[in-house]
Amino acid sequence: MDGVARPVPGLRRKGVLAVLALHAGTIVSVDRLVHAIWDEHPPATALNTLQRHMSYLRHVFGARDTIVARSPGYVLELGSEATDAAVAERLVRQAQQSEDWIANTARLRAALALWRGPALVDVAGLRWMEEQSRRLTLLEEEARYALIEARLVLGEHAELVPELARLTAEQPYHENVHAQLMLALYRAGRQADALEAYQVLRRALREDLGIEPSAALRDLQTNMLRHDPTLDPPGQAVAGSRSASKATVPSQLPLAVRTFVGREPELARLDATLTDTEQAQPAAVVISALSGTAGIGKTALALHWAHRVAAQFPDGQLYVNLRGFDAGGSVLDPAAALRSFLDALNVPAHRIPATLDDQASLYRSLLAGKRVLVVLDNARDVAQIRPLLPGSGGCVVVVTSRRQLTALVATEGAHPLTLDLLTPAQARDLMSAQIGKDRVAAEPAAVDEIIERCARLPLALALAAARAATRPHLPLSGLAAELRDAGALAPFDRDDATADLRAVFSWSYSALRPDVAHLFRLLGLARGPYITADAAASLAGLPLAQVRTLLTELTDVNLLSEHAPGRYTFHDLLRAYAAEQADQLDDNHIRRPAVHRMLDHYLHSAHPAAQLLDPHLVPIDPAPVQPHVIVQQHNSHHAALSWFSAEYTPLLAAIDHAAEIGFEQHPWQLASTVSTFLLRQGLWQQHTHAHSTALAAARRLGHRAGQAHALFGLGIGNARAGRFDEAHPQLEQALDLFGKLDHRIGAAVALETLAWISERRNRPADALRDVNRALSIVETTSHRGHQARFLNDLGWFHSLLGDHHQAVAHCEKALAIGQELGDVNGQAATWDSLGYAHRQLRDYPRAIRCYQQAVDLYRELADAYNQAVTLADFGDTHQDAGDADAARLAWREALRILTQIDHPDADDVRARLDRESAPEPA
Repeated sequence: MDGVARPVPGLRRKGVLAVLALHAGTIVSVDRLVHAIWDEHPPATALNTLQRHMSYLRHVFGARDTIVARSPGYVLELGSEATDAAVAERLVRQAQQSEDWIANTARLRAALALWRGPALVDVAGLRWMEEQSRRLTLLEEEARYALIEARLVLGEHAELVPELARLTAEQPYHENVHAQLMLALYRAGRQADALEAYQVLRRALREDLGIEPSAALRDLQTNMLRHDPTLDPPGQAVAGSRSASKATVPSQLPLAVRTFVGREPELARLDATLTDTEQAQPAAVVISALSGTAGIGKTALALHWAHRVAAQFPDGQLYVNLRGFDAGGSVLDPAAALRSFLDALNVPAHRIPATLDDQASLYRSLLAGKRVLVVLDNARDVAQIRPLLPGSGGCVVVVTSRRQLTALVATEGAHPLTLDLLTPAQARDLMSAQIGKDRVAAEPAAVDEIIERCARLPLALALAAARAATRPHLPLSGLAAELRDAGALAPFDRDDATADLRAVFSWSYSALRPDVAHLFRLLGLARGPYITADAAASLAGLPLAQVRTLLTELTDVNLLSEHAPGRYTFHDLLRAYAAEQADQLDDNHIRRPAVHRMLDHYLHSAHPAAQLLDPHLVPIDPAPVQPHVIVQQHNSHHAALSWFSAEYTPLLAAIDHAAEIGFEQHPWQLASTVSTFLLRQGLWQQHTHAHSTALAAARRLGHRAGQAHALFGLGIGNARAGRFDEAHPQLEQALDLFGKLDHRIGAAVALETLAWISERRNRPADALRDVNRALSIVETTSHRGHQARFLNDLGWFHSLLGDHHQAVAHCEKALAIGQELGDVNGQAATWDSLGYAHRQLRDYPRAIRCYQQAVDLYRELADAYNQAVTLADFGDTHQDAGDADAARLAWREALRILTQIDHPDADDVRARLDRESAPEPA
C-alpha cells in the first residue's frame, strides 16, 4: 500500500486476500470464498472466521471501504488493475490483438517483468489457489512464447538462439519451442543446426513417448529442406510468410463480441482446462460443456475465450453453429457439420468417405497429434456432438448448449460449466461498454432499474443498451420508464429473430414435450422467488414423482435452474414468457384451479407448522384442502422452523398473489400462519406488508373475519416493533370485530396484546385490568393453554404493581399447566416472569436460574426478540447480584440480537453497557 509492503500473516488470511485480489472490483460470494479457502471441508466456524479475516484485512489497508460487504459476499475496491495479474492479462491480451510488433514486444516485456517468482507461492497448499497459480503460470508461458514470436518477426534471430536452446533443454517435448528454435537457427544462416534441432526432438518423442512430431513441425522441416521463401527473414518476406503460414491452417472463429465483460470465474475454469491438455493421457481430448438458458451469453463466452487462447492452437480453430435451438427449427445434421470441418482441413472431395462413421474416422485421423481448438456452438444433444469430437489429446473442444449435456459429462468426461445471470456489477460494466461509462455514471438509479428490468440477462441488457446507444439524447431514466410501462417482454421485440427475446425463448419452449411445456406454463403463474417440487406438483395437480421428472427435463434444457436441492427458479423474463404462454394457451378454468391448489399447498403446510411454533395461535379454521394438493408434514418444532425459514418468501409472495386475483380466505389466513415466524425473526417490514395486504383484500371483499385477523396481525406486529400509537387502534378494532363474531380466543388475545402495550407505556394497572378481562373470557372455553398464558400475564402485572408473592403464585400455576401441556412458548414466558418476581424479592440465585431457563427456551424457539429482552433482564439481575462480568456478557448478547433485528430497544441496552463501562467520578 502506497509503495510500502504490509505483511499479512496466516495462510488462510492470505488466501482471502488473494481471492479478492484476483477478482478485484467484482463481488466474490461468501460460498466461493469459503470453498477457495477451505476446499470441500470448511469448519463449522468458517463464516465467523471469514468475517474476522475481513476485519483484519481492512485494518491492514487502513480503510473500511477498501473491502466492502456487498450481497452475496465481498468486493475489493482497488480499481480494475490493482494487481500485477490484471495488468499482465491486459498487456498479453493487447499484444494478441495487435499487429504492431515493436509495441507488442514492449507490452510483453512489461508483462513478464511483473512475475517475480512463482505466482501465489505464499498460499500454496490451497487447491483453488494452486489452480490459479497454474493459470498464471500458463499466462506467463504464453507471454514468453509470444515475445519470442514477436522478436522473430522483428529479426532478432541470432539473439534468440541461446534463450531458445535453454528452453528446449528445459522442455524437451514442447514442439512450439523447438519450432521457434529451428526458425531462429534457419534465419540466422544455420540451416544444418536447424535440421539437427528437428532430429533431436524427433528422437526424444519416438524414444520417450513413442510418437512422431506433429504435421506442422514436419512441414517446417520440409520447407527448410526446400529453402521455402516463406521462411525468409522478415526483411525479405515477412508478409508473405505470415499469409502463407496461415493459409493452410483453418481459422473459423466468428467475430468475438466487442463489448464482452465479466465472467472471470468461468474464463478461469476454461483456462484451467488447458493445463489438462498437457497432463492428460495421449488419448484424452479435453471437452468443456457450457450450458445455460436462452440469452445467457454462452456463445459470447465461448468465442471470447476461443479468441483469447487461439494462439495456443497453431494447427487451427474449427467452428460450427449446430443450430440445435434455431429460429427455423432446422437442426444441423452432424454429417453436414463434419463435412464443413473436412473441407476446412483441405481434404479433397474424392477422399471424403460416404458414411458418417467413416468421415468421423478420417476427421479424427487428421487431428491426431495436432493442437486444434474445436467450438461446437448451440448443440441440440449429445448425439449431434459425438461425431465431431477429436479422438486424441492436444485438442480442446468447447460445446455450448441450452441443455446440460449430462451424458457428455458422464461418458466423455466433459467439464460442465453452467452460466448464471450476470452480477449487478457485471451488468453495469456491460452497459458501460456499450453506451459509455460517463452516461452510466450520470444516472445510476436509472441504470439500476434497467438492470433489474432486464433481469441481468445479457441478451436483454444488450438490447436495452443498443436502444440507448441509438438514441443518445434519450435520458436513461426515459429508457427505464419505457421498460417499466411496456410490460416485461414488449420492450425486447425485434424484427431480427436472433435478437427478439420471445423468439429466442420460443426455440427452447417449442422443443419441449406437451406435458413438460404445460408445467413450464403453469410455473409462470407462481410468484415466489422459487418453488419446491411439492408446490409445483400441487400447482400441476400431478403425482410428485411425475412432476420431479418434468422438472428435471426443464432444468436439463436450462428453462429452470435448481438453485438448491428441490427448489427451482427461473429469471423474471423467462417467468414472464411462461406466464404469457399460459395466458394464451390455457383457459382461466385451468389457470385458477392450478393457483388454488398451489395456495392450498402453502396454507395447509404452513398452518400445522405455525401451530408447532405457537400452540396458542388465534384459530383460523382453513377450508378443506383441494384434491391433488401435497401437504408438507412437520413432526417437530425444529422441522416447522426450518420449513418456515426456507419457505417464508414464497409464502409472502402467495399472500400478494391470492389478494391480487381475488381469493377470499387465503390472504388473511396465510398472513396469520406466517405471523409468528416473522415476529420471532424480527422481520417487521415483511410482517406489516403481509397483514396490510390481507386487510386490504378482506375489506375489498367485505370479509369481517379476515379483517379482524389482519387488524390483529398489524396490531401485534406494530406493538412488537415498538410502534404503540399505530398498534393500539388496530387492536381495538380487532377486539370489536372479534366480539361481534363471538370469536372468544381472538378477543382475549387482542386484550392481552393491549395489556402488553399498557405495560410498555408504564401503566401496569390498565394492563392488569385487560388481562383479567381476557382470563374471564377464556375461562368460558376449554382452552387451558390460553388460561395458563393469561395466568402468567396476571403474575407479571402483579409483580409490576409490587405484589411479588401473588405474582409467584399465579406464575407457578401457569407453569404447571404449561409443563403438563408441553407448551414450550408458555413455559419460556412464565420462567421469565418468575425470574423478575424473584429478582424483586432479592432472591438472586433463584431469579438467575429462572432467567436462564427462559433464555434457553426462547433460543430453542428461535424467538429472537423475547430472547434479547430476557437477556437484558438477566444482565440486570447479575448486576444486582454483584457479578458485573456476567451482566456485561448478557447485555452484549442482547444488544447483538436487537441490533440484528433492528429493534429500538437496542438503544436502552446500549445505554446500560455505556453506564457500566463509564469511569466512576473522582
